[in-house]
This record gives sequence, structure tokens and C-alpha cells, in this order.
Amino acid sequence: VQLQASGGGLAQSGGRLRLSCVASGMTSGMQDMGWYRQTPGKSREMVARMTFSGWKEYADSVKGRFTISRDSTDTKVFLEMLRLKPEDTGVYYCYAERAMHDFWGQGTEVTVSS
Repeated sequence: VQLQASGGGLAQSGGRLRLSCVASGMTSGMQDMGWYRQTPGKSREMVARMTFSGWKEYADSVKGRFTISRDSTDTKVFLEMLRLKPEDTGVYYCYAERAMHDFWGQGTEVTVSS
């Protein structure tokens, strides 16, 4: 499974961005899909994830601001980010779980200016 993330960029505080991630290769049977982020000086943290059945989980810091979704083919996962804050700055990685293996995209950088 290969994952290609896009949609990062520069935004002002209070702005919005939408991240996309497209999975290719052996995508049948995809389970969890979601997003992690790496911020300077911190370990990689889960931002949002969505199970195959549609259950969603968010980090406390993004609840009410970010929304994760998947398309009907389960090959794409999106992250709608609203009311961005400078602390949302980081590299966002999409991931997917299939057959008890985790796959990672290359990361897309998000910078939020104050």
C-alpha cells in the first residue's frame, strides 16, 4: 500500500486547510485510516483516525475544529482543519492499517502563522 498526502501549506491563525491522502496498491481490506502529526520537539501524535465501520477518534487538541472523513472506496482519507492555531504547525502523516500492518505516507507540512 502506498499513501500520497497533499494539501498542506501556509495558513493564518483562524484559517482552514484540507488535507487529502490517496492510497494505492493493495487497498482491499483497509481498516483504520487517519492522520498523525510531528511537531518540533514532540513525538508523533495521533490527530484523527477513522475505522472501517466509521467510528472516529480525535486528539483533544483538535476536537471541534478538525473533521476526518473517508471516501466510499476506502482509498482516500481527508482531514478538514478549521480555526487553525499556531500549535497545529507540523508535518502531517496519513496512515492506513491493512492486514495488521501499518502504512505511512510521506507527510505534508502545515504551517500556521499567528
